[in-house]
Amino acid sequence: MKTGVLFIHGFTGGSFEVRPLVNYLSSKTDWRMSIPILPGHDVTLELGKVSAESWLMEAELALRKLQKEVDRVIVVGFSMGGLIAMYLALRYKIDKLVLLSAAAKYISPRNLLEDMGIMLAESVTKKYPPNTFYHLYEYKLMHTPLRAIIEFLRIVKTVEPYYGRITTPVCIVQGKKDGIVPFASAEHLFKKIGSEKKELIKSELGKHHICYSDDCDNWFGEVFEFMKQKEFV
Repeated sequence: MKTGVLFIHGFTGGSFEVRPLVNYLSSKTDWRMSIPILPGHDVTLELGKVSAESWLMEAELALRKLQKEVDRVIVVGFSMGGLIAMYLALRYKIDKLVLLSAAAKYISPRNLLEDMGIMLAESVTKKYPPNTFYHLYEYKLMHTPLRAIIEFLRIVKTVEPYYGRITTPVCIVQGKKDGIVPFASAEHLFKKIGSEKKELIKSELGKHHICYSDDCDNWFGEVFEFMKQKEFV
């Protein structure tokens, strides 16, 4: 049975936000990995004319494509991508959900960008060449228009009323040191989500960009075990 994993990055972000987990899974499996870039995102931000609908549609198209290529699909969503992952779970049959630092409550986008700057300076440079991502930070901070922030909040409001209708097995990973999405938000989501099978993994050292946490190797293994489990109905 062929497995595919769809990764959905966060607001103003790109594939680098989930790359460490992608690399980990690729080293352990032959699973098909899909990491679409949401409109207006990636190295050059063009967020002035994008919409919540365009982000949701891009994720839907990537999911449909992956479903044609594999037998079972796991969706991993980081931050805003966690909300989009839940949106997909409400509309499509997927096998597992993994929500990383899911933005289930209102967050400050500017604080998110500032946290990204800290993450790029402190964490990424430990594992990657110093200039791999850092040059993106100031650019992102200066090129995120109010319109894009409003569209981000529209996604929050679109998904929030329907947490209880989600029945997909879900694993929520949340950092205890996340200054963007408080740990209480993950606990709230864990209680509200309708899935019978659900797990909440705490990263004691995790900040918002949790795939770069100093203890990521610990929870990567826990998430992998969750992903491997087959559901029998």
